[in-house]
Amino acid sequence: MIGLRRHTVALVAHDPAWAALFAAEARAIQSAAGDLVLQVEHVGSTAVPDLPAKPILDLAIAVRDREALPELVRRLVAAGYLDRGDAGSDGGYLLVKEALPEVRTAHLHLVLSEDPQWQHYLQFRDTLRRDAEVRCRYARLKRDLAARFPDDRKRYTRGKHAFIREVLAGRRPPPDAGGGAPLSGDGPE
Repeated sequence: MIGLRRHTVALVAHDPAWAALFAAEARAIQSAAGDLVLQVEHVGSTAVPDLPAKPILDLAIAVRDREALPELVRRLVAAGYLDRGDAGSDGGYLLVKEALPEVRTAHLHLVLSEDPQWQHYLQFRDTLRRDAEVRCRYARLKRDLAARFPDDRKRYTRGKHAFIREVLAGRRPPPDAGGGAPLSGDGPE
């Protein structure tokens, strides 16, 4: 249902149960974090019905200010998340949850609420939810990349950057959009 070995790429059909898993994860985060978290959002492909996804929940977490970050990380690590450090503009401060060693079930992207990256997460998700044509093109791109890079998640992710940039710029990506260097604030998936 949820979980994927680290560094690998495997896509599965959307599972409506992911929404409930997100809700449970968001409650656990809010409980551990308290007022250090302003908002928790389900982002990435598991948040988009009718889109194949790696079976890992992506959660974008709006943090009130940079000074709150060390305490927030401490609280979430105490609650069972693993600290993977600051990925900067390529994913925020990252924590992960594992079902087994090296089997990821959730990625937590801690982002300052005023950082453009926060809006990019929401914009990309919302565009995919409402625009069937963009969603279908993204699904094709993801399937192609997963077939080409089943054991290289970094190359799979890099292969989506041009597409994501086009969507964030408000343009309709061409069917063959993909590749390119990471863009500051790209979405998680």
